[in-house]
Amino acid sequence: MFALSAGRDWTHLGFRLGLILAASVPVQAALAGDVAVQPPQAQAEANKLAAEPPVASKGNGIVVDHSGRKEAGKASIYAHSFDGHKMADGKVYSPHANVAASKSLPLGTVAKVTNLETGKSTEVKVEDRGPFVSGRVVDLTPHAAREIGLTGKEGLAPVIVAPVAVPQTNGSVKLGAGAADVEQADAAPTE
Repeated sequence: MFALSAGRDWTHLGFRLGLILAASVPVQAALAGDVAVQPPQAQAEANKLAAEPPVASKGNGIVVDHSGRKEAGKASIYAHSFDGHKMADGKVYSPHANVAASKSLPLGTVAKVTNLETGKSTEVKVEDRGPFVSGRVVDLTPHAAREIGLTGKEGLAPVIVAPVAVPQTNGSVKLGAGAADVEQADAAPTE
């Protein structure tokens, strides 16, 4: 069971926690105490994953990776023709949401996407499959793309995709490399 310490500023985790809770019933069960959770071990694993170099995109096919490792490649922006169409998870695509398409991350994964040219990051929920172009690791909605400084004019940007919470095949949720940032943010002094 998670315990929040008194006197700590947890508001910076609000958006991240909201995405994770919306993304996963197993996380809700874990927070309610219905599933055994070992945060120190999970956080240690996330820190170990964060220290590893990112893996490169592997072709155009779908190969789902539940490891939580970072991935390096290009980010692109969803085409306007996808507006209103169903995504792989069955939800209707909205260009105003913080969602993404990935060939390698499980559907429901919450990931931090960092533009290596601007240094800007955003968190997205993987709800679709793609992009099916070699070297591209993530397709972002126009809203998410703007948050990392990617516009339709550039079209592509080099990124690191760091999973924060990765749904596993057994119904549990594993912390990924992007979750290491949570521990670092918690350790940072607040003003």
